Amino acid sequence: MSRGQVKNATGDSFFVWEGDVLVVNILGKPSAAKDAIGKPKGTQLKISVTAAPVAGKATDHMVRFLAPLFGVAASDIEVVFGRENVNKQLRIKAPKKLPAVFAQASLLPADD
Repeated sequence: MSRGQVKNATGDSFFVWEGDVLVVNILGKPSAAKDAIGKPKGTQLKISVTAAPVAGKATDHMVRFLAPLFGVAASDIEVVFGRENVNKQLRIKAPKKLPAVFAQASLLPADD
């Protein structure tokens, strides 16, 4: 990353823990064939949803899709920014479980 860029809250990863809150950067794909968690792309996690991108409905659908995968209620997922944009950040309060992509990412070697 060049010095001229602002480092995002999650650093070089697509997620970071802030206490018991999981902060996740998302690259959304609305109007997809199916709801699915994809692979990390840089500092974002690709997530596809079937909902159309109309007035934030795709983001609302994404939150409802993700809630059971993290073992939380939809109300425990806050959209920090990007409700009507493909680039978004979510804060998930005290997730009880994590999708496999998070375990795979935590096994990657650190750059430090």
